[in-house]
Amino acid sequence: MFSHIMLGANDIEKSKAFYDATLGELGIKPGVIDPKGRCFYMTSTGIFALSKPLNGEPACNGNGSTIGFHADNAEQANAWHAAGVASGGEACEDAPGVRDSPNGPLYLAYLRDPSGNKICVLHRPKA
Repeated sequence: MFSHIMLGANDIEKSKAFYDATLGELGIKPGVIDPKGRCFYMTSTGIFALSKPLNGEPACNGNGSTIGFHADNAEQANAWHAAGVASGGEACEDAPGVRDSPNGPLYLAYLRDPSGNKICVLHRPKA
């Protein structure tokens, strides 16, 4: 459904270090900075990018917005969360773990990135 997602970042290098660590735990290669100073993570299923806002204003998080990444298992989700906290992110929501949903159990972990964007990782355990 999505071709790419781009988030605003106030400090591209700090955000790159955070996302290199968290996305690295999901098997994604480090981001690449383009000539315009934007950072891109390319995968076979889409692109995740970071950019300073083009209007020159500070980046800010969207209230009620969350971007979710796929994890293969709970261990990978936990490693993603730990890497994020160790790389300048902040834990938010409940601790990583299983939540019940109408579509079956979900293993979720949430973080705020260095610019305050809320992100999560999701694993769908077998019911």
